[in-house]
Formats: sequence, structure tokens, C-alpha cells
Amino acid sequence: MRNIQLPMSEADAKSLQLGEMVTVSGLLFTGRSRFHIRAVEDNVFPDIDYSKINCFFHVGPVMKQENDQWEVVSCEPTSSIRFERYGADVVRKFNLRTLIGKTTMGPATAKALAEVGGVYLSKIGLSGNALRGQVKKVHDVYFLDELGKTECTWIYEVEEFGPFFVAIDAQGRNYFEELSKEANARMPEIEKALNIPADYNYTEVNG
Repeated sequence: MRNIQLPMSEADAKSLQLGEMVTVSGLLFTGRSRFHIRAVEDNVFPDIDYSKINCFFHVGPVMKQENDQWEVVSCEPTSSIRFERYGADVVRKFNLRTLIGKTTMGPATAKALAEVGGVYLSKIGLSGNALRGQVKKVHDVYFLDELGKTECTWIYEVEEFGPFFVAIDAQGRNYFEELSKEANARMPEIEKALNIPADYNYTEVNG
């Protein structure tokens, strides 16, 4: 398993294979819904050098302050697919090389990552309490008074943060989409092995 130094280079991003397990070390910034909405709709965003901090961690962390120093209590990645409406615009606006979150993202964000040479990394078998120990320092915070500790933007210095797996690679391939296609292609074989009739109708569940 490789440890990738942040800011991730385009060469490193393009070398990562779909499904590969990695950790990252260096500086990243955090954000959730308010970051996306404000950056795209209002052109309001933290005054960060995004060429040096180009890793966006989708998280609403639990933080505490002791002796004027902020510490991470927990930093469980949040589901990234709910940011898909704004994801591609944010990737292009800040030329982001790395997104970290949970679950997956959609085709628009995958296309934008392919354009800039970036990847989406997803959690697997991790807890926010485990990740907190890999945050070595909280460097800064933006919009704390305005947005609160969960929705504001934090700057973390991390070391061997993860592991995460490459859920969208720098060519725009999506691990979950390809897994779904593979599963669907194998269904006839599986149904035959389980003696499920070819004309069997599965119950449809409407959400």
C-alpha cells in the first residue's frame, strides 16, 4: 500500500489504479454542504492556496479546543454523493487533485476529475475515532463563527491518513459502477446455480 504525499501530483494521481488502497500525508482542507453551495453559488470560499492544499476531505468533524489549540475528537467521512450537484464545479474551480469521502460520486464529478487529473478516495472499514489519531496538527480554521464547527473549513496536517481506496480514478472510471456492471453480468449464472427461474419476478420496492 502506497502513502501519497500531499499536495498530490498529477503524475501520482494518474498512477493510482481503480480499487487501489492508499494513505495520504500532508495538508488537506475540510468541508460539507455549505462549502459547496457558497463556493459555487456565492463565490465565497476560504482564502487558501489551493495549489498547495488540493485535497478536499468531505467531513463534519467533532472538534474541541484546549489552551487555544484545536483538536479532533472524531472525523468520520460523510457521504459524498450528496455533493454531486456541485462536485464538478468545485473540482474545476479549485483544480482539486484529491477528494476524500464515503460512498461514491456521480458522472459529472468523475468527468471533472479526469479533466484535472484527480482522484476520489473512499473510506472502507474506518471510523472517525481511528482517523483522529492520524491528524497531527490543526493548522487553521475558516468561517468558524459564521458556520460553526461542523460546516466550517479546517486545515489538517495528516500522516498516513487512511487507508482509503481509489473509488474514481484519474481517467474517470468509477469502482462502484464497474462493480455493479460485473454483478449484473453474473446474475444469470448465479440464478441458474440457485435454481431461480429465468422468468422470476423480483419484488419492486418503491422508496
